[in-house]
Amino acid sequence: MPITVRDQLPAINTLRQENVFVMPQSRAQTQEIRPMRLAILNLMPNKVETEVQFIRLLANSPLQVNVELLRLDTHRSKNTSEQHLDMFYKYFSEVKNENYDAMIVTGAPLAHLEYSDVAYWQELEEIFDWAEQHVTSTLFSCWAAHAGLFHHYGLKRKLKAKKLCGVFKHQRYFEHAALTRGFDDEFLVPHSRYGHINEADIANHSQLEVIAGSPEVGAFLIKNKSGSQVYLTGHPEYDADTLNKEYLRDREKDQNAPKPNNYFPNDDASAKPSKTWQSHAFLLFSNWLNYYVYQTTPYDINLVSQDVRTNNYAE
Repeated sequence: MPITVRDQLPAINTLRQENVFVMPQSRAQTQEIRPMRLAILNLMPNKVETEVQFIRLLANSPLQVNVELLRLDTHRSKNTSEQHLDMFYKYFSEVKNENYDAMIVTGAPLAHLEYSDVAYWQELEEIFDWAEQHVTSTLFSCWAAHAGLFHHYGLKRKLKAKKLCGVFKHQRYFEHAALTRGFDDEFLVPHSRYGHINEADIANHSQLEVIAGSPEVGAFLIKNKSGSQVYLTGHPEYDADTLNKEYLRDREKDQNAPKPNNYFPNDDASAKPSKTWQSHAFLLFSNWLNYYVYQTTPYDINLVSQDVRTNNYAE
């Protein structure tokens, strides 16, 4: 089944060129089914690129998912046109009385700021709390994962002296975990971050489970017991050239910026990198939508606020 998005969203043309079935709302309204309702709170500067990356992964599922793009009331984007935002995004204040089957909170380039110094931190905390009553399962990506773990569980990140950047090998820790069902024993994921939370601190928390990670990157995939919160410290949504773009930006600021690890062929920055993580990225998002959204959300979406969850996949 397709992903449904607002008519004229630029991501539609990009994804159709990749043979991804994306359905405009005008066509979806003619179908008599109960689609999943998913919100993406997009905190990234290049919002159009991020839209494509996440919608691509969401489209690889037999479920029909209606995607809505959300923006903050207390922050104005400097890198995306107001015309695009006004046309395709809703303010959080417009939807705070509504319910969703799922939500994704993207990363943000805020690594060196204390959470309390983030201009929109108060509104973000409100959204994190709101999601617990209005969303069946929320997926937090990269910076948002650390922010969510801090807000909900008091887990404090530490900043690495050097940026953890590159494509790293991971291990799944449970053979039959629902989120990694169908995964190989080892799989690759891009990372690009300074923040780090000790894996032992996460694993020792009674409400959290570390599903996958590695000694090199620490915890990558974390969930709470019910599956209402899923945390990704890496970027499985990244395109093949995303780390290269980030590397070039870093080089503009510091000529000695290190190259991403395990990324360029033969460690040659002039060589075109390959995308070696996409199949597991598709599977991860498909598993999340299936086991922690579709199979747990109430058919009547109005019941989400009553915390009606039928999760049988505790791990």
